[in-house]
Amino acid sequence: MIGGVIFNVANLLLVAAIDIAGLAVAFPVGIGLALVVGAVSSYVIAPQGNPLLLFGGIALVVAAIVFDALAYRLREASRPATSRRGIVISLIAGVLMGCFYPFVSRSMVGEHAAGPYAAVMFFVLGVAVCAIPVNYLFMRKPLDGQAPAAMVEYTKAPGAWHLWGVLGGAVWCTGAVANFVASQAHIVGPAVSYSIGQGATMISACWGVFVWREFTHAPSRAKTFVTWMFVFFLCGLTAVAVAPLF
Repeated sequence: MIGGVIFNVANLLLVAAIDIAGLAVAFPVGIGLALVVGAVSSYVIAPQGNPLLLFGGIALVVAAIVFDALAYRLREASRPATSRRGIVISLIAGVLMGCFYPFVSRSMVGEHAAGPYAAVMFFVLGVAVCAIPVNYLFMRKPLDGQAPAAMVEYTKAPGAWHLWGVLGGAVWCTGAVANFVASQAHIVGPAVSYSIGQGATMISACWGVFVWREFTHAPSRAKTFVTWMFVFFLCGLTAVAVAPLF
């Protein structure tokens, strides 16, 4: 449940970072850092997988984060305050997002410990308990500098918007169940399972770059940095993915 609370706060911060910086920046920076924090702490709790490949892959992910942050800075050169805010919120979200998984992992370790399906149930309860008060706080004190939102505006939104949110939550939770189950597989372990799960970052970055075209008007140097971000992130994830095999 503590893991669910931490995840919920991190996720709300990540949404704010996406609003400010875009998918192609907030996800690689925030979730890339989460991969580093979560993989290292999960490995300490349950050391499984080749450490050279695991931590070598993590180092490549760190390089990808740096390239993405540099690309964003070049894109937002005319708005340094906004640029800084987007990166800072992404980094805070990343640290918190990396901290939730060790709690979940620890709950499934030891004699008579909860299994992955029970862990998911309590994790979701933690999210639910925390969601309304923290959502309300961020609505009244928006991190993106916009005007505060009233709770009544939630009920005025079209039902389709809420439906897409519910479907998105269902998709994410289905992936979380698979991830928690994989973390208990002897050959995989929590550190590798968590790290591979962060491959979602590349999907989000692709949406930001190729669908929403967030870097269309960016300088050519920024686009080069984004290319290197993709290369290093994919190489890092590959190294992490094969860590259990060696």
